[in-house]
Amino acid sequence: MKNIYYILILCCLCLFSCDSHPDTKSSLPFGVNLAGAEFFHKKMDGVGQFGIDYHYPTTREFDYWKSKGLTLIRLPFKWERIQRELYGELNREEIDYIKYLLDEAGSRDMKILIDMHNYGRRKDNGKDRIIGDSVSIDHFASVWKQIAGELKEHSALYGYGLINEPHDMLDSVPWFKIAQAAIEEIRKVDLKTAIVVGGNHWSSAARWQEISDDLKHLHDPSDNLIFEGHCYFDEDGSGIYRRSYDEEKAYPTIGIDRTRPFVEWLKTNNLRGFIGEYGVPGDDERWLVCLDNFLDYLSKENINGTYWAAGAQWNKYILSIHPDDNYQTDKIQLGVLTKYLETKN
Repeated sequence: MKNIYYILILCCLCLFSCDSHPDTKSSLPFGVNLAGAEFFHKKMDGVGQFGIDYHYPTTREFDYWKSKGLTLIRLPFKWERIQRELYGELNREEIDYIKYLLDEAGSRDMKILIDMHNYGRRKDNGKDRIIGDSVSIDHFASVWKQIAGELKEHSALYGYGLINEPHDMLDSVPWFKIAQAAIEEIRKVDLKTAIVVGGNHWSSAARWQEISDDLKHLHDPSDNLIFEGHCYFDEDGSGIYRRSYDEEKAYPTIGIDRTRPFVEWLKTNNLRGFIGEYGVPGDDERWLVCLDNFLDYLSKENINGTYWAAGAQWNKYILSIHPDDNYQTDKIQLGVLTKYLETKN
């Protein structure tokens, strides 16, 4: 009986560990960014109207991406909209709709990574403020504690994306210090959910080792951090793709070369990673070769990601993969993306 008792304890511990770290051993899902709720930056500070000036995804979008097998959704939102006043209560309309989307994702066996799409900044009294200025570290950490307290129990929650593409942060208030404070506040209410930490300088995967190496020293009492890099294949890595394939000096393995510094950093430090943004135009098949090689490399390294971007509000955005003709016509990039539905671990 005593042996059975100990075996049961070990099994319970094992289950808890697997649940807390769902991506350490198994294959990981690929997916898309469903953009829209972060649109119209000029209408912040409570001015923008939900459903008019900006839009969250619909269940029809979920159904479409589920049908394609891309089951991980990176869901951007704006800090100013989910919390209208610093240290204030969360906006019930916003947080309740995110809960609704989590419910709908869960019913479809999909996962959502929520992404505060703020670049290390927030509007305060109508002006853009960098974290560490009039917007403090405590403002940032405390809002994440509130968000985690609302969402922590949901089975469809993949993780908390602390902030999209922090860049040009204050020397006196580095991103490392800001992220550490948010981790500590989240863990006061949620010891389970993964926390996703983007890198410095727009989360550049190519420059990760030189600009984000310090993030390896972040401490999470739950040991459940995922590091997020971004990678585009145009010459300046911006993802704007102003010029043609040849003019952007692209080549078939450019995505692999740009992502390798991030991948090697993860291996060296025994850490987990994720590519939160990547995308290519659909006007030249050579871009699709770059995308294919890139995703094959990530998949073999057991690193998943989300394409930038899907979402019904993009109109003629060059990287958009929202379907045409009332969901009847897939974008050409889908031929590559649907080859990589999960990693090849």
